[in-house]
Amino acid sequence: MTFGSHAHTFAGRPVVDVPADGPLPTVDGEVTWRIACWDYPPGTKEGDLSAEFAAAFDRFVAAAGPSVRSLVVGAWGYAAFHIAPIAQLCAAASRLPALRALFLGDMTSEECEVSWMRVGDVSPLLDAYPQLEVLRVRGGEDFHFSPVRHARLRELTVQSGGLSREFVTAVLDSDLPALTDLELWLGIDDYGGDTGVADLAPLLAGERFPALRRLGLRNAEIADDLAAALASAPVVRRLARLDLSMGTLGDEGLAALLAGQPLTHLRELDLHHHFLSEEAAGSVAAALSGVRVDVSDPQEPDEYDGESYRYTAVSE
Repeated sequence: MTFGSHAHTFAGRPVVDVPADGPLPTVDGEVTWRIACWDYPPGTKEGDLSAEFAAAFDRFVAAAGPSVRSLVVGAWGYAAFHIAPIAQLCAAASRLPALRALFLGDMTSEECEVSWMRVGDVSPLLDAYPQLEVLRVRGGEDFHFSPVRHARLRELTVQSGGLSREFVTAVLDSDLPALTDLELWLGIDDYGGDTGVADLAPLLAGERFPALRRLGLRNAEIADDLAAALASAPVVRRLARLDLSMGTLGDEGLAALLAGQPLTHLRELDLHHHFLSEEAAGSVAAALSGVRVDVSDPQEPDEYDGESYRYTAVSE
């Protein structure tokens, strides 16, 4: 699976597209604005910021900047060719004083495959917006993070078909005292997803992010290993929601998870898109009767030349 549609809601608000021309539409209540400008074939040198996107973004900020609380950035030209507008977003911080939620990279696969998206280091966004509470970023090519301190960030989501251990380590080395929701799409090794369970040790041990209540380790080809590690991970004791969805979880991983520490304190356990047998999937609800469990979207492994292969939901 790849991304087939844009976000319809973000940060609890409906998404409204910024028109290519003319004034902004009249809206009823708070909305999330979505700015995008798909530019193909590119009219600038490879690696440059799309001139078309830059101009459209400046017009939008001039028209609505002080009132914008939530923003989605879609195609910034052709994302496999043009760099992400991180520097432009940072430079506009004084003109977006109310911004509290930002999603960078809301593109369909037709606009750009996630593994091709040239993003760069996204952590300067947190330095530029000290009042930001929600940050969601999506990318694959040239996708980086640097350790940062941010006092207000509550939700951090990183979507990728393959997330590097350097990226994950930098997130875990960050000082985020208000962080309640962390979601990492670990992906597969073929697309740079070389993060292993050992790289997550400080997180699983509960040594990071004291306010954390929701943990998503999603879209992971190491889902069985993660489940086994979470069976005894101290961080689980303070979680309300645990998400291992979109990965390759099978019966062995689930058995290890359920054989470990109690999970009955959870409000939600999300395992959708899995490779569980019907019997194993049914056992979760029986074991966790008071927990909202999602075991929808069962998958069948592919068979090739006598070998069985499982696939994450998003890889390309």
